[in-house]
Amino acid sequence: MEEQFSFGGKIVWKPSAEDVERANLTAFMRTHQLQSFTELMQKSTDDVNWFTDAILKFLDVQFYEPYLKAADLSTGIQFPKWCVDGKMNVVHNCLDKWQAAEDQDRAAIAFEGEEGSVRTLTYAELYRQVNKTANALRALGLGKGDAIGIFMPMTPEIAIALLAIAKIGGIILPLFSGYGAGAIVSRMTDANAKALFASDGAFRRGKAVEMKSVADEAAEQIPTLKHMIVLRRTGQAVNMQAGRDYDWATLIAPQPDSAPTEITFAEDPLMIIYTSGTTGRPKGALHTHCGFPIKAAQDMAFGTDVHKGDVIYWMTDMGWMMGPWLVFGSLLLGATMFMYDGAPDFPAPDRLWDLVEKHKINQLGVSPTLIRSLIPHGEEHFKKHDLTSLRCFGSTGEPWNPDPWMWLFEKVGKSKLPIINYSGGTEISGGIVMGNPLMPLKPCAFSAPCPGMDVDVVDENGKSIRNAVGELVIKSPWIGMTRGFWKDNERYLDTYWSRWENVWVHGDFAAVDTDGLWYILGRSDDTIKIAGKRVGPAEVESILVKHEAIVEAAAIGAPHAVKGSELILFAVTKPGVERSEALRQELIQMVVDALGKPLAPKSIYFVSDLPKTRNAKVMRRMIRAAYLGLALGDTSSLVNPQTVDEIKQVKH
Repeated sequence: MEEQFSFGGKIVWKPSAEDVERANLTAFMRTHQLQSFTELMQKSTDDVNWFTDAILKFLDVQFYEPYLKAADLSTGIQFPKWCVDGKMNVVHNCLDKWQAAEDQDRAAIAFEGEEGSVRTLTYAELYRQVNKTANALRALGLGKGDAIGIFMPMTPEIAIALLAIAKIGGIILPLFSGYGAGAIVSRMTDANAKALFASDGAFRRGKAVEMKSVADEAAEQIPTLKHMIVLRRTGQAVNMQAGRDYDWATLIAPQPDSAPTEITFAEDPLMIIYTSGTTGRPKGALHTHCGFPIKAAQDMAFGTDVHKGDVIYWMTDMGWMMGPWLVFGSLLLGATMFMYDGAPDFPAPDRLWDLVEKHKINQLGVSPTLIRSLIPHGEEHFKKHDLTSLRCFGSTGEPWNPDPWMWLFEKVGKSKLPIINYSGGTEISGGIVMGNPLMPLKPCAFSAPCPGMDVDVVDENGKSIRNAVGELVIKSPWIGMTRGFWKDNERYLDTYWSRWENVWVHGDFAAVDTDGLWYILGRSDDTIKIAGKRVGPAEVESILVKHEAIVEAAAIGAPHAVKGSELILFAVTKPGVERSEALRQELIQMVVDALGKPLAPKSIYFVSDLPKTRNAKVMRRMIRAAYLGLALGDTSSLVNPQTVDEIKQVKH
């Protein structure tokens, strides 16, 4: 795709001399005698080994046994070797090394629950709680290489669980807290998970939402699952299966508060984060101890300029990349992660701003969806709170529209705070492009690629283009890149490396304007993002076709004013099946049961067939265009063009 891109934006924020002087980026550049950001970008992408080594030293990543080489690219750009033969455990760098007297009393986690509970854990307290939990896991026979799921709300215990799994050398399997049983089963089964951290429930808008029954339903279908550790978050009654289920407090409280940290190779598996693609089952992006956490901390340090002692809050769930990003990044930098479990506008639309004031948050990560939902409530809600602790906003997950971006920048930030736009992905371990404290900003834009990311925008022939829309690509490896897909490297190569030789094609449309600012314009594949949550059409479609009445299905995303997109499904029924409202509701419920209420379809339409090419590929983009009344483009590849007319006629 190549089309002219109309920018029209002007620079609205420039860093002050104080911003530049304070920046981690400035300190890094001075250390290496780099005179400009341009020079940093050139050197960081020309010499991957130098930059990787420099970042590890800048972040004070400590090794039990030093690596022989930071980056070995001899096996190819798709599968580099990182921190060759080095031994380290990320938990040593997140907690163990901060146990010196001057660091112990600094807050590691600040927490507030929707119901009003407030807690703080210092680095010393978090260290002890992680040790206790690691001892509990080992007492259950769990250890190095064992995959353990986490299905919990955003409370301090979820960070404790995540770190304890890493401490024993296990493999973290984060799961979105709103998933249905089917989504949990597919991910846990693929990873051969042996245990699950779960919760009785969570608080949302004043109500206790049940989670344990979902975990129970999933557990019955996971052959390898032996243990479930259950946090009592809401106090609601739950069933506890003897021999499998353990109460968090009862299991962990008696454990000793010291525990050895497993000595792992730097490239030992740390975490599998499942991300939906456009085809097939969810993809398990594999990350290692010296991969994901290092990239997370680098971006947090260089982009949002987090320093030791800062308080950073990114509104996220642990099942999405930004949850582990928040934990690893903040702790590696010696900062404080703020966690909130609840709705950000409950009991009133000023709840978010109240959190900022009360907990003195410095870096606030939000989504365009949230800001769009807050604007109609008016300005009085943020004006009654002291927001002077804020130094920047952050944003990721979906593209901005100019109006809500400017509302946040001008109204809330008083045109003084940058909005650090951040885009990358689960497979990236953070950002491809990002704002930073050294460079000016236009509305909705990204300042530049992240240091170390050799990024370009290319046309359909792979040629670099500017001031036009093209494919976002990466041309050199970086330490955070996924080490392939769990048990499916062929799919990894096909997904990212199959279009052009030695070029990672990310699947985003992007553009660079004449001033050098970057823009992400949405997915170039069919992945759907609903309020920042990514779901693959095939994952949804596979749920519908399990029903005996359905032959085929197609899923698309339609624009939504608040959520960005909403899920629309088209289903082809078997001959003789009555296309009733009861069937429609049954199918909707199947999706909710499998994926959770946040991903519930807006509508399901029954059609006689789906538009297909001669090789039987369902043309989702054409379905979306027909549904939305957009230009269809070339329909000559369709074997059944009449189906497009049928989709145009659906009532919505």
